[in-house]
Amino acid sequence: MKEREFTGRHAAMVFVGTFSIIIGVNIIMAVSAVRTFPGLEVGNSYVASQNFDERRTAQEALGWTVTARASGGLVVLSITDASGAPIQVAELNATLGRATHIQDDMTPDFTFDGTAYVAPAELAPGNWNIRMVARAGDGTEFVQRVILHVTG
Repeated sequence: MKEREFTGRHAAMVFVGTFSIIIGVNIIMAVSAVRTFPGLEVGNSYVASQNFDERRTAQEALGWTVTARASGGLVVLSITDASGAPIQVAELNATLGRATHIQDDMTPDFTFDGTAYVAPAELAPGNWNIRMVARAGDGTEFVQRVILHVTG
C-alpha cells in the first residue's frame, strides 16, 4: 500500500481552511456584538462634557449613596443621605437591564415604601445595571449607574 505524501498543496489547504474558520468566527462575533449593544452612554460626548464639572459638584454636594439588591421578585433601590437616612426624591426614572445588551431592558415602576424604592421584577441570575436619574427637591439632578448582582 502506497503511503500518501503531505505536499505543499495540502499544507496550503490546511492553512487557508484554518484561517477561514478563525476569520469567519471573528466576523460573526463582531456582528453579534454590534447588533446587541449600542455602546453609547451619551449622544454627543462633547456637548455632555460642557457642564460636567458643575453637574458633578452639585450631585456630590447632595451626599447621596445608592445601593440595589434583588430578592423575592423585588428590586430594592436604596437612596440614603450622608447620615444614612433614607431619601425620598422628587422624581425617579430608572432603566433596569443587562450590562452587555439592551434586549432585556425594562423600566420598573419604583414606589417609595418609607425606606427605599421597591419594584416588582423577576430577574435571571447575573449582572444587571440600573441606570437611574433622580431629582432632588431643589431640582438637582442625580445620575448614576448602579450595579446589581443577582445570584442563583
